[in-house]
Amino acid sequence: MSIYLDHSATTPLDEKVLKAMTPYFNKKFGNPSSIHSFGQEAFAGVDKAREKAAKFFNCDSQEIIFTSGATEADNLALKGIIKAMVKKWPKEKGKMHVITSVVEHDAILEPCLALEKESVEVTFLPVKKNGTVDTEILKASIKENTVLVSIMWVNSEVGAVMPIREIGKTIKKINDKKLNDWKKMRLRDRGEKPNIIYFHTDATQAVNFLNCDVKWNYIDLLSMSGHKIYGPKGVGLLYKKEGVPLEAIQQGGHHENNLRSGTLNVTGMVGLGEALAQLGPRKEKGEPSKKQTAQNKKIEKLRDKLIDGVKKEIPDFVLNTDRKISTPAHAHFSFLGVEGESSLIALDLEGIAVSTGSACASSSLKSSHVLLAMGIDKEVAHYSVRFSLGKHNTKEEIDTVIKKLPAIIKRLRKMNPVYNK
Repeated sequence: MSIYLDHSATTPLDEKVLKAMTPYFNKKFGNPSSIHSFGQEAFAGVDKAREKAAKFFNCDSQEIIFTSGATEADNLALKGIIKAMVKKWPKEKGKMHVITSVVEHDAILEPCLALEKESVEVTFLPVKKNGTVDTEILKASIKENTVLVSIMWVNSEVGAVMPIREIGKTIKKINDKKLNDWKKMRLRDRGEKPNIIYFHTDATQAVNFLNCDVKWNYIDLLSMSGHKIYGPKGVGLLYKKEGVPLEAIQQGGHHENNLRSGTLNVTGMVGLGEALAQLGPRKEKGEPSKKQTAQNKKIEKLRDKLIDGVKKEIPDFVLNTDRKISTPAHAHFSFLGVEGESSLIALDLEGIAVSTGSACASSSLKSSHVLLAMGIDKEVAHYSVRFSLGKHNTKEEIDTVIKKLPAIIKRLRKMNPVYNK
């Protein structure tokens, strides 16, 4: 029996998504940029997928830019907005300023470090013990030269949900005050129009569970990947609000409104659109859809069963996920005295797939930057294992994990002379 508990890394392709994609592999195979009927048939599929995405995020279809995934979308958002703004940025204002957090995915952290080398000032915000950003600290970090704030919606390791709407409202209030104060000035005293602060979020881990209405949450730019929501790998998107300055960061064509060159991945885009549609009709006022709510309740019940089982059967562990502010899918443990990699391998030999953290960093033996930022001891961080559940998991599977895990941890602890002193 194989049990998959690594849904934060990737999810299995939904059968309805596969069904929607299949015709575009071999029957509707035209290049969507071609004028003939084959091309227009493919273009229609992309167009429909764009409309499905726009419906989910509550935006205009022309505000959806398809990409190869969230990593590309993140890079386009951060580098593209700076590239667009630098041409008109007054020298007397000094460097442009970007704000992000210390717990972001490397797809945000590394572009930010690259921007620092290009004379952009970057502030990396700390997080609280539960893994979330303090909005008051964020507000205090905003300066006259701040042009972009990028905060992930859900942390992929511990599942902490950031206060995205609160951050969005804070930025909007600051922007509104800037513009209103400027408009009240006499025309001869106004000078240049004040720069607006744009708000970007990487919503890759949020889309499955939350209502990602960009208007309700005051979001200007949003990134996500298809393979985290039971869609295909190799496709994602960037929502860009109309009027947000953005320039392409790769050349070679004029696709996606001149913002993302390359022949369109028709099958992937169709699959992504269908995966978003499968999450159900969006509700108003930030509530998850009826389908999301039902799925969330089922997953949360299984996640809590797993945590309660561990509490009952295994001593000396730390639960790094704060259930009050996390997605229903995450359960991140540190089993003291047992290296995370050892737990992962032992569980895999029993047919149970888990992770030690982000799959993108799984080859690294360094302590998780997320856990360290949360104030977790470096040694404790080395003992960490992430269980991330999905919609296909069952009660029987969790029962099996609870049955096998205690013996695995006990056996591995016996091999650790330091733990047994």
